[in-house]
Amino acid sequence: MKAGLHWSLGASLVVAAPASAQSDQTREYAVERPGQADRPDDTQDIGFRIDRDDRLTVAVRLGGKGPFRFLVDTGATRTVVSTAVATALGLSTGPVARLHSTTGTSLVRTAIVPELEFGPGRVRHVEAALLEASHMGADGIIGVDSLRSERVVFDFRARLISIVPPKQRVRDEQGTIVVRGKLRQGHLIVTSATANRVTLTAILDTGSEITMGNAALRGALEARGRLGPAERVSMRSVTGEILVGEAFAMKTVTIGEVELHDLVILFAASPIFHRLGLESKPAMLLGMNAMRAFDKVSIDFARKRLRMTVPAVPP
Repeated sequence: MKAGLHWSLGASLVVAAPASAQSDQTREYAVERPGQADRPDDTQDIGFRIDRDDRLTVAVRLGGKGPFRFLVDTGATRTVVSTAVATALGLSTGPVARLHSTTGTSLVRTAIVPELEFGPGRVRHVEAALLEASHMGADGIIGVDSLRSERVVFDFRARLISIVPPKQRVRDEQGTIVVRGKLRQGHLIVTSATANRVTLTAILDTGSEITMGNAALRGALEARGRLGPAERVSMRSVTGEILVGEAFAMKTVTIGEVELHDLVILFAASPIFHRLGLESKPAMLLGMNAMRAFDKVSIDFARKRLRMTVPAVPP
């Protein structure tokens, strides 16, 4: 996934009114026909694992078979299944689809998943893109087409993912910071963010190992003399293509009232920013190295809110 990155990707939390976090990388897909959700009205708690690249994986059953390990990727608008799993299960072939990744756009085959289950909920008739497991590092990816209109809570302290129905009342615990956002092509986007005092737009991406910045953000930081030493990094996208860039440690990154220190951001020529219409202004994809600094991170697609629960400070 990365080569030669010797800095710690973790960041320290501080707060401008509570506390802060750190960041990671990128991934993303085009959504065509989302599956039909069939979930209970109560909150579903699903245990997760953190893989060697600091990404979240959960146990998933496909058509009653499994379990398989799927990444949970809020930067992916399409659910993905590995070609090996699709072949083993004899899944029906779907139409060719256009897939957007960090390295570009390509045409991929799809398969029809009759039923996808994670926790007590299920999604029926999912048209999943087919990719190689060796490129994904998992059996598949749960994208926002399987999470739409929900509130997804990542509890790093309890190692649980909670899928909360949109009708359920939100009760914020102590230390929770709420940031308003907006949806663009299935992504939750937050505009109240900065990196080394440069205002930017942040896109939430739980499938990304490292936070990624665009050329406009790098240019703004360079113009103000706010970039330190760089390290060259190469990473492989989920389609197997290589993306090369340079990583910098940011002195401070803010999201709303939260402030992160020493967050590593990778700058590379990724077409994802162009697809989201963000190539001309400073922007970053906020990855797992930022989010895991919190006790909880809640991405509310229905209400367009980001909630971050700061760890309690020992007395």
